[in-house]
Amino acid sequence: MNYPFPSGAPDLARSFVDRLRTAYDTLRVTRRERRNRADVAVQPLREIKSLVPADVPLVFVTHNDVALLGAFIQHYRQLGVTRFICVDDVSTDGTREALLSEPDVDVWTSPIRYGQARRGRNWRERLFSIYGLGRWYVNVDSDEFLVYDDCFKRSLPSLFNALEARGLKRMAAPMLDMYPKLSEVAEGSLSVDRPWQFSRYFDGDSYLSTLTKRGISIKGGPRGRKFSERNELIKYPVIFWDEACFFGSSPHQPLPYGRNFPSIWGAILHFKFYTNYKAKITEAVEGKQHYNASEHYQKMMDILDREGEIDFSYDQSIRYDGPQQLIERGFMTKIDFASRD
Repeated sequence: MNYPFPSGAPDLARSFVDRLRTAYDTLRVTRRERRNRADVAVQPLREIKSLVPADVPLVFVTHNDVALLGAFIQHYRQLGVTRFICVDDVSTDGTREALLSEPDVDVWTSPIRYGQARRGRNWRERLFSIYGLGRWYVNVDSDEFLVYDDCFKRSLPSLFNALEARGLKRMAAPMLDMYPKLSEVAEGSLSVDRPWQFSRYFDGDSYLSTLTKRGISIKGGPRGRKFSERNELIKYPVIFWDEACFFGSSPHQPLPYGRNFPSIWGAILHFKFYTNYKAKITEAVEGKQHYNASEHYQKMMDILDREGEIDFSYDQSIRYDGPQQLIERGFMTKIDFASRD
């Protein structure tokens, strides 16, 4: 499978044997997850109301992300989210106070840190069980902005309907790491209202994609190109969570694995490299809450120590110009909304 898609649609052809391997691995890992399941403690900071059927809930984890928080909430409200469900991982920059000022945000805390909660997976599973199984959720981080075909005119319930019409219970969406061009930042010409007005660019051709028995894998992007990282970029930010679902060993390949080959794709604009990226990298290195004791952040820190900046731009950097551009370039798919609207 090539990414971005040269024909505008993913080639997810898999043999019968491949499907059997997926089913067997799902059975094996699900048994392990059920056996080892632990209810991780989370506590709400104020009264929590139950979801109603018409609600569109979004679950996210955050830590010291006040710089993005206002744009994040506004973006997802525009997509149709009616309830934000957040675990705040001991923020100290005003994030928690900002969250508590929003009436549609449920703020939770935990006595353990992000790393101890299996990089937040245990928190998310616990919240899904509290708010209810057998429904659609948006599942992202506070620096991840989901886009999909016609997303500013077709709200998330329309997307859920389109997925259901195809018999799908997930939508795939690779993370496109967004970054600024240092020349533009130096000129001071950027007026920032949305994060993509600062971090305007993404890689056009630096991705490696494969089909595995557990789902789609996409790696590369600017971090792979610049640091030889093999971070997994695929996520399933729109997910129907029921009793069969677990995150297993990775948030990038949730159980059951057979659902991880959908034909409808969006994209996640990932703002790891935003206006405050130096402070975020420094904090990640010191906190060691990320994969392998934040090893990949240490690589970034080394460059910052030597050069003072990280320049991700190259000759195939693409300036972001909206969701339709991503469809035209093969980064996500068109969606047939008509059959259920």
